[in-house]
Amino acid sequence: MPLLSTGPSHNRKNLLPFVYLVPIFFLAFCGINQSAHAINLSVTEQEIITAVKEHSSEALDLLEKSVKINSGTMNEAGVRDVGQLFRIQFDQLGFSTDWVEMPPAMHRAGHLVAEREGKQGKRLLLIGHLDTVFEKDSPTPLWIRRENKIWGQGVIDMKGGNVVIVSALRALQKVGVLKDTRILVVLSGDEEQVGSPLHIARAALINAAKRSEVALAFESMMQDANGNDAGTVGRRAIGSFSLKVSGKQGHSSRIFGAGGDGAIYEAARILTKFREQLVEPGLTFNVGTILGGTEVVYDKQTKKGDVFGKFNVIPKVTVAEGDLRYLTHEQRDHTYARMNEIVAQHLHGTKADIHFHEIYPPMAPTPGNMKLLDIFSKASSDAGLGTINPISPSLRGAGDVQFVAPYVDSLDGLGTAGGGDHSPDEFMDLPSLERATIRAALMIFRLTR
Repeated sequence: MPLLSTGPSHNRKNLLPFVYLVPIFFLAFCGINQSAHAINLSVTEQEIITAVKEHSSEALDLLEKSVKINSGTMNEAGVRDVGQLFRIQFDQLGFSTDWVEMPPAMHRAGHLVAEREGKQGKRLLLIGHLDTVFEKDSPTPLWIRRENKIWGQGVIDMKGGNVVIVSALRALQKVGVLKDTRILVVLSGDEEQVGSPLHIARAALINAAKRSEVALAFESMMQDANGNDAGTVGRRAIGSFSLKVSGKQGHSSRIFGAGGDGAIYEAARILTKFREQLVEPGLTFNVGTILGGTEVVYDKQTKKGDVFGKFNVIPKVTVAEGDLRYLTHEQRDHTYARMNEIVAQHLHGTKADIHFHEIYPPMAPTPGNMKLLDIFSKASSDAGLGTINPISPSLRGAGDVQFVAPYVDSLDGLGTAGGGDHSPDEFMDLPSLERATIRAALMIFRLTR
């Protein structure tokens, strides 16, 4: 059961009562720098913001060091090196740290887990990842800075978010409010290409979730249609479907008659019905591969295949593979059921089977997640950084937070802002590093009181 309030929540704007306006105008007239957050923040919280700003250069230095280490998922040595860099930071913050090894056959470096034991406030789980999509032979430059923009491998996905975690905790430590908190940190080493079997690859993360009350994930901050920072309260599941259709091979002159309709027409019927009858918010399905003919060989691992067929022969086999994305397990279940119904309505002389596989579970936008966003938005607004509205789940891909969402209220997108992620143009807006750190530090502080 979620430990946060699960009643309806709304994004609230901080409206100062009229009685506060007179002193504010007076202070402004006198030339005193009096921002709105001086009223909405406690003295301790103002000290936290000051500590963040005083250590901004250290945060940037840590970011540069981590980005300059290639840590593509399959570069196990690079992932370990980045893990060691961050492990040192958590050791200095008084965390107990551990490197969780993966079986050699998985060809994954492992995960960094850091923990503080205490008795105060909620037990938090902070989530990041050490790997990037840029493998060791990637030609993408490691680090380029031009004024307030930084380009680099994984600079926002998600080494910037990892630095936000460390920098926020460092600010809390400096002010003296990190002690006696209960915080778990998991930085996985294979988020971009999860190892198999999945139950081993995500065991450390799921175990941490089961011991926590709130999960905060530090993937990049996204913007809404108006260019304002937005939080992630939901991410759609990622699954797959495999369709295999068979028909009666024969002379093409007998198509639609004694020879049946053939495997390709049956596959086309099925996929067209999917498109026509399964249109609803939050659900998408993409056919990524289709092969049809007299003979088909398809390798699911390499995603490559060979096909043989002739224009005057009714095709005997068609295979298709695609992905499924959905927002809840209820949506998944009724989609599976409807797809099976469509597949079962065979054309003459054909038959078909469909199979499903879930890779990432859904992170539904639950009331508990919305309540977390409310708290985050309030912290941001109180600091003078604006309110945070939710981003549509359809605009985000998959993330590690989805493995913990079934167990604990979760919020994602607390990291830095930028663009071009997963491309050679991946960049970070430098001011977002300090902005994200202030928000995170206040959020963690308030949850751990």
